[in-house]
Amino acid sequence: MTFTIIVHGGAGEVSPKSLEARKQGCRAAAEAGLVILKRGGQALDAVQAAVEVLENNPLFNAGLGSTLNREGQVETDAAIMDGATLKAGAIAAVSGIRNPIQLARAVMEHSPYILLAGEGAYRFATQHGIETCDPEELVVSAQRRLWEKEHGTVGAVALDSHGRLAAATSTGGIFDKLPGRVGDTPLIGCGTYADANAAVSCTGSGEDIIRTTLARHAGYLVEQGLDAMIAAQQAIADFSMHTRSEAGIILINNKGTEGFARNSVHMPVCAIRSSGDIFFYA
Repeated sequence: MTFTIIVHGGAGEVSPKSLEARKQGCRAAAEAGLVILKRGGQALDAVQAAVEVLENNPLFNAGLGSTLNREGQVETDAAIMDGATLKAGAIAAVSGIRNPIQLARAVMEHSPYILLAGEGAYRFATQHGIETCDPEELVVSAQRRLWEKEHGTVGAVALDSHGRLAAATSTGGIFDKLPGRVGDTPLIGCGTYADANAAVSCTGSGEDIIRTTLARHAGYLVEQGLDAMIAAQQAIADFSMHTRSEAGIILINNKGTEGFARNSVHMPVCAIRSSGDIFFYA
């Protein structure tokens, strides 16, 4: 059985000066997941590892690089889903968590719930050994207002050597959002989805991604027999037809075939196959 991992660094316009760094950041994340897949590990662990790398990179709007809400605070969302079991975990509007994807995984594995939010999610983190931090440690620069157009949600999807699919997505949300605003990322079927047919991670305008349940729609197109790339392109075409917003999508089917599409100016993507082939898309 082959294996593949795909990583995205968010949809939106990116300056030429930072685009290459973002592509290489996606490659580093994909390679972190690839290490796990090469040794026969689970897709779930691979996508988590990949997203953690992006959360630790201040170039991306997740974890350390998260954008600020209207009160100048960081509130993060994240989700992870196992396609083999349909188990999922998600967190929303949480402050003071260094790697939000770790907390989403803990919700999936150590609670009967799918989504925890705000202070309750933070308390759950402290009870389950998830690393917390002073929220100010996640504010990397007073210049973030100037970077707003270059920041987007991050995500990863993977197929492991056992034929299992998984997806993970993490974000700091949109710039200047109201405290408590929750986007598509932690909503299963909207920004994140995985089942036996496909794993999907989305980025872009959260409210419109929610309205169109973009991730599940793309998964359904794969389920109906569309090739992964065609399914991604069709999902974005359908999204564009119903909204005037930007979005990007990565997906992988159960044969390890990649799909990615966007209607935004940029969306840095890196895909790595078990053959060693590396693909970039920006």
